[in-house]
Amino acid sequence: MALAPLLSAMGYYQRHIFFCINDRGANADRPSCNLCGSAAMRDYAKSRIKQLGQAGQGRVRVNQAGCLDRCEKGPVCVVYPDGTWYTYVDEADVDEIIESHLVNGKPVERLKI
Repeated sequence: MALAPLLSAMGYYQRHIFFCINDRGANADRPSCNLCGSAAMRDYAKSRIKQLGQAGQGRVRVNQAGCLDRCEKGPVCVVYPDGTWYTYVDEADVDEIIESHLVNGKPVERLKI
């Protein structure tokens, strides 16, 4: 089967992960993901996806997002088209999301919100 029809049927990317990098500041009424290092984790995920050869059309895209309104669960990211929401603590958690879900299609139950 040709790649172009397959891509149009499933979308441009197989999976798309958005990291909330909203930053309300230290004295805000609600927490915000970037105060937990989410921009750095987004950068890390983007780098890892490229290292693994998983970036680009038909594969995985790593993006940032403004507030995803799950602030009290943060930091958060969401994987589409699956609609799976995650929280994470460190690079090890992000590695698990990448390897298990983004590359192999198996959601990481322990990190889901």
